[in-house]
Amino acid sequence: MRSCTMCALKEGHPGVTLDDEGVCNLCKLDIASDLLENFTYTNRIYEEFTAAGPNPHGDYDCLFMYSGGKDSTYMLDKFVNEYGKRVLSYTFDVPFESAHAAENIKLAQAKIDATFVLDSDDDNIKTMMREVFNRPAPKKPGKYLDEKLPCVSCRTFFVIRAILHAVRHKIPYIALCADPQQILTMESNVREIVRDFYQTFGRRFTSDLFRGEIEQILFAEDDELPKIVFPFIAMRYDYDPDRIVAELKAKGLYDSSPLETHCTLFPLLNYYSFKNWDCMFYKLNASSHKRSVARNKDFDRSTFSIKFPRAANIADIEERMKRVVLEIAEHRGDTAEHERELIDIFRQLDATEDGARFVAQSFLGMRTVAADMGIEL
Repeated sequence: MRSCTMCALKEGHPGVTLDDEGVCNLCKLDIASDLLENFTYTNRIYEEFTAAGPNPHGDYDCLFMYSGGKDSTYMLDKFVNEYGKRVLSYTFDVPFESAHAAENIKLAQAKIDATFVLDSDDDNIKTMMREVFNRPAPKKPGKYLDEKLPCVSCRTFFVIRAILHAVRHKIPYIALCADPQQILTMESNVREIVRDFYQTFGRRFTSDLFRGEIEQILFAEDDELPKIVFPFIAMRYDYDPDRIVAELKAKGLYDSSPLETHCTLFPLLNYYSFKNWDCMFYKLNASSHKRSVARNKDFDRSTFSIKFPRAANIADIEERMKRVVLEIAEHRGDTAEHERELIDIFRQLDATEDGARFVAQSFLGMRTVAADMGIEL
């Protein structure tokens, strides 16, 4: 199988095609027009939001989707203490969230003057994730981002919950702290988010998940619907994850590493990508890094959340991770050897010793998490 000569994406990767010279459509910027349109829209909404006065229809100027990760903690602090916004901090209690993220939320509650709301719906989000993971193998060649379907579906579920919450409380803006690369996986329009979910899961399943309430979004007037603000997309040239973490720790607002605040389904997300598409979950991020380095030899790191050191052999790391993940899924191999291999992999990706060990343990527990979710391996 051929791979892109610039970014190393395989020809069989969903949505990827190679030309006669072996360069993929992403490296040739075939999606540039879509990105430009999205950036233009998100810039306009961000400027509109920052210039807007107090919401005349309610107590809050925005619903802020707060996960406890570095990006959302940083922007929550900025919205409240720099922008002076009246913020409803909305956290969906994802049953797969890392305990470290919950600890960061407690730090924020003690130091940031916002109203904190915790929402949850364990049964329905688990039902949806079972549906995604247990579907028959997807048809090849697939569409762009098909390898990330479980993650995208999970995020869309709680974004829709947030949309419904904002509509009920007449909150005009929803802040979502996607990093600059995640704009490729995000829809900016509230109505289109709902439409896409219907297309993925069907009317009956979708109505059951949201108890019939979701249809009101499709038929509401435009001025009745909130607009989504992507602050990091609008500020993409200033996005520096290392600086963000350092500033938060100096303020006592963050007490972990980005890997440690990761979703506990991370191992299963890799299993899904390897099983169906023969790639690791972060392959698009890694290819973006290689693409940037190929274009600029002085390139230090990507402008995105995941850091890929120059010395890291991504192809080798991907193959090693694939072997370990599939062995764990099939209940084969030596557990101690799996742990050593995973720690070494994540150390090569610049994780601290504790961070690498934390993530390795989550991979070793993959079968237990799958059994709890009703996911077939």
